[in-house]
Amino acid sequence: MLKALLFPLVRVFTPFNVFQYITFRAAYAAVTSLLIAFLLGPWMIGLLRRLRFGEEIRNDGPKSHHAKSGTPTMGGVLIITSVVVSGVLWMDPGTVYTWVAMLAVLGFGSIGLIDDLRKIRRHDSSGIRGWGKIVGQVLVGSVIAVVLYLFGTEATTQLYLPFVKNPVIDMGIFYVPFAVLLLVATSNAVNLTDGLDGLATGLVLMVALTFAVLAYLAGRVDFAEYLQIPYIPGGGELAVLSLALAGACVGFLWFNGHPAEIMMGDTGSLSLGGVVGALALMVKKEILLIIVGGVFVLEAVSVIIQVIGFKATGRRIFRMAPLHHHFELAGWSESKVVLRFWILGGMFAIIALSTLKIR
Repeated sequence: MLKALLFPLVRVFTPFNVFQYITFRAAYAAVTSLLIAFLLGPWMIGLLRRLRFGEEIRNDGPKSHHAKSGTPTMGGVLIITSVVVSGVLWMDPGTVYTWVAMLAVLGFGSIGLIDDLRKIRRHDSSGIRGWGKIVGQVLVGSVIAVVLYLFGTEATTQLYLPFVKNPVIDMGIFYVPFAVLLLVATSNAVNLTDGLDGLATGLVLMVALTFAVLAYLAGRVDFAEYLQIPYIPGGGELAVLSLALAGACVGFLWFNGHPAEIMMGDTGSLSLGGVVGALALMVKKEILLIIVGGVFVLEAVSVIIQVIGFKATGRRIFRMAPLHHHFELAGWSESKVVLRFWILGGMFAIIALSTLKIR
């Protein structure tokens, strides 16, 4: 919005010229979302405590987590507010990517908000039934997929693989169900990972920084041609979004680090997963997302293996799923699990960026 309002006045005040630069707007998007999270964080924690919006802990979870019962939840509202306000201020409203990104943040966040409110009202950790949550995610994902299919670039329906220069297939209309599946899967994978103080927040931060680089390069014709990656007109705006997301995560992590003063709840985890999936779709890194979000993939796969293994053999493969609980029950402290998973997340991010030249 600021670009649309101030850049046309460059003839009157030449310093407004800076608003045309992606790097300038991306940097200040990060600063803006960070400051919003810092400033609103204490107020929101106090408000949630007064409303008694406390976290409901699973009875079958690790015993050490029972002490967290009552910790203010729904902190995802703080993340969403930071990202949306910063995004609207610093992104170009003239590109469809801006509004798809806002739809992803608000749409998936709304599903999580309803889920959190039901948990609080019922005083249990069940929330919305599984099928109800999936239906909501599919509806939001379908709107995003159709908008991208109708208004995206010519590369939108093409599928690219890491280490391969050219697209392997043009999915055509089948892009829509593919995109919906990716959005639902990513949203749920981040949701599953959000089980320890700061774990999901720190991992999304790394993913956001990685996508900031990928989006900036894809939005520049010269860099895209040099690296032989698909050029995404207007894709640079997604670098602004990515850094706004990174700033919000840093700000939230200030209060969410162990021991957490506030938890993001499904409001935050579903929203973060949705926007990460949307970024992968818009930057044409759908398959690379498996590497970028490698820890999220491991967490989701551990749940799938646990369910299939138990149904097939009657025995548990892991002490508990998702994977982070397995290591907790193996004797690792919560802080150690989070730190080591962050290290894995950083390693996956580096591997993902290395694919830009290994082709």
